[in-house]
Amino acid sequence: MTAINALMSELIDFAGLFPPASLDMGATVRGFAAYRECASSDALGRLIVPVSRFDEFEAECVGLMPRVPDLDGNEEDPDPWAISALMSPANDLDAVAADLAAIETFNERHTEEGAGAAIVDTIEIAAANGEEIDGVLDLLEDDLYPYFELDWRGDVRGGIAAIAGLDGGAKIRTGGVTKDAHPGVLEVTRFIQACRMAEVPFKATAGLHHPVRAHQASVDARQFGFLNVILGAAMLHAGAISGSELGEMLAEEDPNAFTFEETTAGWRLHRIEMEALLEARSRFAHSFGSCSFVEPLEDLAALGMLADAGTQSTQDGESGT
Repeated sequence: MTAINALMSELIDFAGLFPPASLDMGATVRGFAAYRECASSDALGRLIVPVSRFDEFEAECVGLMPRVPDLDGNEEDPDPWAISALMSPANDLDAVAADLAAIETFNERHTEEGAGAAIVDTIEIAAANGEEIDGVLDLLEDDLYPYFELDWRGDVRGGIAAIAGLDGGAKIRTGGVTKDAHPGVLEVTRFIQACRMAEVPFKATAGLHHPVRAHQASVDARQFGFLNVILGAAMLHAGAISGSELGEMLAEEDPNAFTFEETTAGWRLHRIEMEALLEARSRFAHSFGSCSFVEPLEDLAALGMLADAGTQSTQDGESGT
């Protein structure tokens, strides 16, 4: 393993169903199945599926998922599809409870003999405050890992404090299909710093399908790169940069400022060792959602940071969410 592999391991949660790609379910599940088998499959995380679309998901992935073996057979246990379920918002606990029941039924169905092997082991749910988070946690079983999406437009510290010390994470939306959906450097810096102070891991979503921050004409906004956000958070976690330097790193638009050696990654004069990078990925900077799996890898390869994108798949939307 090299430093770039450590950074990219299971980093990209495939969100092909969501804008701007907005793939149909069939294209999404076929893409996910192909990416699991491609040379860059190590970079693939979970498939993001709304609970409300489970029936459609199951209809479209017949024959694509590995099969749960018969109990009396000699087949090896399959590697199930890992699903992150998008939930109803936390302000509607009745809907949340119904979603959780649907997830339990889904998981039971996909461990039966002969079924397609899949498991929902994480959920993503929007919450406005600590009270809403507490309400969801009261309903949650231990086998689901929650990410609570917090609105960067407000003070995220209360929500992050409610998650602290629990087996769960925070989520930030770093972009969208309109200019006003994009947070600034200050908002993302505050979010990551608050997570670090509270020792709360996080994931990000939207607008991170390119490696380095740049202006995107399609939304007339500057979008963060996943190197800015994920590597920046990892370096903050490791103590390789300060909070103010995190802001500078999030604003960085020069790809040449980011470097990868065999066992280190760097930004300008700052370095992080691979061991610390692996720890930060495991404990802090978990993943980002993208409606393209191909584009982030192809961009890294174009910058000379990855030897080969190795996706060998049909196009999956050509954009990120």
